[in-house]
Formats: sequence, C-alpha cells, structure tokens
Amino acid sequence: MCDDKDKPTTSKEKSKNNEESNQETEETVNTEEEDSTMEAMRKFFAQNLNLNTSQDEDDCTAGKLIDDLSFEGLCEHWKTKGFKNIITMVGAGISTSAGIPDFRSPGSGLYDNLQKYNLPHPSAIFESHYFEQNPKPFFALAKELYPGSFNPTPSHYFVRLLHEKGLLLRHYTQNIDTLERVAGVPDEKLVEAHGTFYTNHCMGCDMHYSMEWMKDQIFSDKLPTCTNCKSVVKPDIVFFGENLPDKFYTLPGKDFNKCDLLIIMGTSLEVQPFASLVDRAGRRCLRLLINRTKVGGNDHGGLGYWFFGGPGLMFDSPNNTRDIAYVGDCDDGVWALVGSLGWTDELSHLIKTENERLAKENAVQRQRKEKDKQSS
Repeated sequence: MCDDKDKPTTSKEKSKNNEESNQETEETVNTEEEDSTMEAMRKFFAQNLNLNTSQDEDDCTAGKLIDDLSFEGLCEHWKTKGFKNIITMVGAGISTSAGIPDFRSPGSGLYDNLQKYNLPHPSAIFESHYFEQNPKPFFALAKELYPGSFNPTPSHYFVRLLHEKGLLLRHYTQNIDTLERVAGVPDEKLVEAHGTFYTNHCMGCDMHYSMEWMKDQIFSDKLPTCTNCKSVVKPDIVFFGENLPDKFYTLPGKDFNKCDLLIIMGTSLEVQPFASLVDRAGRRCLRLLINRTKVGGNDHGGLGYWFFGGPGLMFDSPNNTRDIAYVGDCDDGVWALVGSLGWTDELSHLIKTENERLAKENAVQRQRKEKDKQSS
C-alpha cells in the first residue's frame, strides 16, 4: 500500500489538475493585467494633464520628517531649521472674517442662502449653461461679493509677509475675491485656480474688459454688455465644466518638487482637481492644515487617488510622517503661527499700514465718483 501522496496520478486527474492550474494562472494574469492597466491609465492621465506627482520621483520609504508632528513641533522646527520654499494653498475659509461667506458652512454658507435667486439648484449660479440662459442671478450675487467691498484678512497678509521674507514659492487659491491681489501678493506668485474677477471677456467676440469697467456695470445694476458685439461680458472665473487656467497645469510640476512646507488654509479639499494638489508635495515636504475641521483624507475610490495614487492628508494615521493640523479659524491659526515665530509685530504693522492705504484709496474713489455725478 502507498500513501495518497505516492499514488500514481491517472491521466484524468492530470487533466483536471492542469485545468485548475491553468485557471489559477489565468486569474493571476487577469488581476495583474487589470492592475497594470489601471496604473497605465493613471499615469497616462497624469502625464497628459501635466499632473505627475512628486512622489513618483521621490519613491522612498520615509520616517517622520520631524520628531513632534504637532503644531508646536512644527513651529519649533521652523524656528531652529527654517523653510526655504513655502507653498500656500487656500479656500474660502481665509476670507470669511472679511465678511465674505464660504460655500458649504451650514446656515451661513453661500449655497444655503441663494433661495432669493430662484435657482433650479444652488450650484446653477456657477454653471455655464444656466448663465447663458439667465445671467442676472450671477451678477446680482457678484454685486454682493464684488472685490473692493472687502478688506483682506490677517490670513491674506500672512501670505504677503511670507512673500516679503522671500519664503513664498507660490500661492494657490480657489477664491475669486482677488483679496490676495488687494493684499499685495504679486501676480507671478498667484495661481487663481478657479479664475478671478480681475479680468473679464466678451462671450461673443472675446474682447477683454478691465475690472474697473465691470465694477461700474455691476454697481449700476446693468447687465454687462460688450460695446463691440452686444454679447454678455463675463468675469474670468471658472464655472463648472470649464477649463482651469493654464497656470494650474504648468506650474505645479515645477513648484511642488521644490516645496519644503505646504500650508493649507480654509478649504474643504472636496473640489477636484484643486484638492489633489496636496499629494503633489514630495515626501520630504511637511504639510500643515489650518482649518475648522480636519479634511483631506483620500479613500481609494476618490478621483485624487485614482489619478495621482496619493493617500491625501494622514493626520491620525499610524503611517503619518509629515502631516500636522491646527483645528480652528484661519486667522487664529495664523496669529498662533506668527506669535511662535516672533513675527506678530511685523504682521500687525503690515495690516495697519495696508488698511490705512486702502481707506485712503477708497476715499479718493468715492470723491471722484461724486464729482463725476455732479458734472453729469
């Protein structure tokens, strides 16, 4: 008698074993092909959109970048070792203390307060198709939010201070309020990902119009109409379905490879592709979030993960090597940061000086308008 393992194998059994082995091989090959295809597609889209991640170029296993991944630990590291290339990445939360509502805060957010415009749904006010049919609600809202009606916040002036100290590599913003420009952040440092009221163009003949021209039209309760072809003139803000500015696609590949500190302020990190910028930072870059809630985690089904292969922000993960959160209002986080760095007096002086300048400029503009009215 022989054991089962020593029993001769019949031709029928050999055939069955071969079939099972072939089936397992096919399943393994199919899985590998699917993984390979998904990775190839991810790389194709990333490369063709010029959105390669720095992680692909810096594919190394990293330990904690600093021993203490806390706000205090970051401040101490900044004071002792410093940073050279800082990117700031912001949303509507940095403008709320100026009186401009954000989009999603329950009760006070913009989307919760658009009923008076009789929209089919809140986001319709930023949809091209709806704007072409009925532009009046957008311009009524624009009058409420228009640049020049609000002063920059301490968060905006913090970005200006980083620039003056030679530390600001680039400022990426979702905001259309132009408060970064008002605060004195130069154009070459700005990537206004969702466009801006700063420039305007005719939807018919593409003739360009200044911000001052558009403001006069809106505050006179006129529908801005092209002097050349009589079509509607639209501010150069990005509506749903429109392409983002060229800067958004050309600069991240250069910027995020150099960045050693990414400061994210006042954004839900829900809107793509802007939200996926957090994964562009190389693995040796610290990432600080200043926001009312912790945001930016990325599940494997998310668009950011599928395109860029990044896990998002990882504050509470045991694998966190570089992410730090300050939970609170943006201005409070900024004052805490500059206080720790010894910059409080500098920021306070900058805010005071700039607010006085803006007050004088606004007074001159009001006087000019009064004279124009009297002369007409």
